[in-house]
Amino acid sequence: MAFMFLRETIRTYRERDPAARSTLEVILCYPGVHAVIWHKLSHFLWQNKFYLLGRFSSHIARWLTGIEIHPAAKLGRRLVIDHGMGVVIGETAVIGDDCYLYHQVTLGVARTMGGKRHPTIGNNVIIGAGAKVLGPITVGDNARVGSNAVVVDAVPADTTVVGIPARPVDRSLKHRKQDFDPYGMPCDDSIDPLLKDLEGLRAELSDLEVRIGRLSSAPGQTRQTSAAPAIPRQTAAE
Repeated sequence: MAFMFLRETIRTYRERDPAARSTLEVILCYPGVHAVIWHKLSHFLWQNKFYLLGRFSSHIARWLTGIEIHPAAKLGRRLVIDHGMGVVIGETAVIGDDCYLYHQVTLGVARTMGGKRHPTIGNNVIIGAGAKVLGPITVGDNARVGSNAVVVDAVPADTTVVGIPARPVDRSLKHRKQDFDPYGMPCDDSIDPLLKDLEGLRAELSDLEVRIGRLSSAPGQTRQTSAAPAIPRQTAAE
């Protein structure tokens, strides 16, 4: 079972990362692989109520890889953590199968509370570098979270979100679920919601200038000037 897990993980890295030139390179030089292997041990200890040993094991993994995964977190199959430095996955986080996380991703809490505090990530989800997914929310299957986005609300399946706070963009993934979007960002620049708003304001301003120009040049709209009434001179009586 452990051999099958390692083999399919290495195969996934080689398929998705063009820089991975060999199986040995992935085994020796990819901290994401090391972190997931260490988590297997930490999670086993945690499930068997060796809580301190589980935390200590995850602490060693963090020191070696720069990736912090709580031993109670649940990770799906074929998880890829690319680059990895600064990734934080909290205690009650759940990650589905075939997900792809970049460096400095945080699956954290939005507020201090008990129970479920961290996100649940569906299958085939890509989360870009620096993104923060906070609170007990759900990110649906095939969703994309753009780099540096801050997600505090649930993300429906087949949806891409970007920005702070993260907002959906006009882009359907239903016809291209197998495509891979590096850093969770589509290549089409027009999907940036802030850029769309700015372009809309610019178009409205241009239209307003044209309308004002037409009104000012229309016949019968000449400016009328009124002469000031003359003030009669008063002569002083002698």
